Amino acid sequence: MAALPRLLCASSVLLLLWAGFCSAVCVEVPSETEAVQGKDMKLLCISCMKREEVTASTVVEWFYRPEGGKDEPIYEYRNKNHEFPSRFSGRLQWNGSKDMQDVSITVLNVTLNDSGIYTCNITREFEFEIHRPLFTSSRLIHLTVVEEAGEDFTSVISEIMMYILLVFLTLWLLIEMVYCYRKVSKAEEAAQENATDYLAIPSENKENCAVPVEE
Repeated sequence: MAALPRLLCASSVLLLLWAGFCSAVCVEVPSETEAVQGKDMKLLCISCMKREEVTASTVVEWFYRPEGGKDEPIYEYRNKNHEFPSRFSGRLQWNGSKDMQDVSITVLNVTLNDSGIYTCNITREFEFEIHRPLFTSSRLIHLTVVEEAGEDFTSVISEIMMYILLVFLTLWLLIEMVYCYRKVSKAEEAAQENATDYLAIPSENKENCAVPVEE
């Protein structure tokens, strides 16, 4: 039963992804901000372009800043992937899309020391006929790494609401069953009373009770 809300949530996500694929819509979804030690963490960075802006050269720069420290470059995409020497050496993986609207990276085997602020800088040079304008944007991700995954508050609320709904539906079903049973019982009692009254009528009166047929 506990897996049901998660299944419903996953189905909703798949439906949204399917709708987005069919309608070719780019959605700038914020990244998750909590990672679990020893797991992989995708740092989501999405910068949507309009259809007329698709032709562009894109440069992506990722920076990491520890608490109380300064920004240091850790990853770059400039026609090809490049990983800078850092504490993340060998643990960064490119997860961007071909159209360069999704320029995310994944940190493999996250450690507690990976907590901090990650910055995703995107620079685009659009290739129009008359001019080549530049567009820049940044995304900040405040990442916290925990030792163990905690219970998702949304999942807890979903499970509680599911249990409340099940209890309500059970009570409603019982009330409906009792109501229907009483209604059927009254109908049977009324039918029995009518049958008893009919049997109590003398035979000569029964003939008088017959409804004459009009010609």
